[in-house]
Amino acid sequence: MQTFHFIRHAQSLHNALSEPGGPDPMVRDAALTEYGLEQALRLGAEIGKGQEFDLVVITPFTRAIQTALRAFAESPAPRIILDLHREHLDSYCDVGRSPEDLGKLFPMFEFDHLNDPWWYIDEASHEPYAKEPPEELMKRVEAFSVWLKARPEQTIGVVGHGTFLRTLTGHRFDNAERLVGSL
Repeated sequence: MQTFHFIRHAQSLHNALSEPGGPDPMVRDAALTEYGLEQALRLGAEIGKGQEFDLVVITPFTRAIQTALRAFAESPAPRIILDLHREHLDSYCDVGRSPEDLGKLFPMFEFDHLNDPWWYIDEASHEPYAKEPPEELMKRVEAFSVWLKARPEQTIGVVGHGTFLRTLTGHRFDNAERLVGSL
């Protein structure tokens, strides 16, 4: 039976600047804060003491990659960058970077399999970013669930985002929270 470790990224600059009901702080592809880096290291200490992983699946957002690098620093498991479980685009922080730019920031990973852009785009929108319709999110959640269940690995770490993971699991995640379960 497969076991999944669903992990929401640690605190990002967007999380730190956001106020409930306030305006979008307009931070594109938000990186982790100093506190977020500490959270990710604590998560790594917790993970390092336990389960061995067969695979770690990470979204192409900077905050998720930074979290995974620290949380799985001791794990020899292969890593895959996958945009299928990216965050629901509802804020400017959910607009990504090009695969080329990501490759420069994180040369230890492959990004050339990603489309450019790999995040949600609405060509008709004239806003700084187009909000992803809920039905598009639901399609991706279903596709990601099918993709995960089809994997041959038994213990998989999934580093992703709050709204996507809540839609997938029904659990509301805090930053750097890990939920262990199955689908």
